[in-house]
Amino acid sequence: MVVQAYILIQTEVGKAAEVATAIADVKGVTLAEDVTGPYDVIVRAEAANVDDLGQLVVARVQSVDGITRTLTCPVVHF
Repeated sequence: MVVQAYILIQTEVGKAAEVATAIADVKGVTLAEDVTGPYDVIVRAEAANVDDLGQLVVARVQSVDGITRTLTCPVVHF
């Protein structure tokens, strides 16, 4: 079973669209949209396991220029 998560992203002012476009090309990202509200971009991502998800967030998503903060919310299935 694949591990899925939503990643809520805050960006530098005026960078939301640019960040969303860049993140959409990251392997493991299934959706990236710029939004309004307390977060600027919401990403849906998936990985083979929790460790791979962590690597995806830290090594690939957080390295995108213009990101100031992320919050990762794993999807749970009860």
